[in-house]
Amino acid sequence: MRALLMLAGLGNFGLGVASIAVPYVLNWFKDMGKMRPLMRQIFHTYAVYIWATNLSFGLLSFFHPEWLLDGTPLARAVAGYITLFWGARVFIQFFYYDRTERPAGVQWVFAEWSLVGLFVYLTAVYGHIALTGG
Repeated sequence: MRALLMLAGLGNFGLGVASIAVPYVLNWFKDMGKMRPLMRQIFHTYAVYIWATNLSFGLLSFFHPEWLLDGTPLARAVAGYITLFWGARVFIQFFYYDRTERPAGVQWVFAEWSLVGLFVYLTAVYGHIALTGG
């Protein structure tokens, strides 16, 4: 389980690195220019909080997996929170996002399914820890 958790940590890091490119790839700047300054600032704040959360999950999972695997109520609660975080992200992908707005092309389908695969993997790893204690 330690190796799977460390791999989950790397997945969180990879997502953090890829997230830096998203505004450029999806040309957010064009759409952001149409927003009122306060709305743009709120969006940026939320984006940074999510990015920092992903990075924190990665740091914890990769550098201190034993903290999540020790079976304590706190470790299981943290793993449970991370499970809900990623499980909600899978749900959002399929039931909230307007996928008709996705750019066309096989590379976008591959990118989406790669992300969904990562989200499912993260949900499964942290969920296992939350339910079993590691």
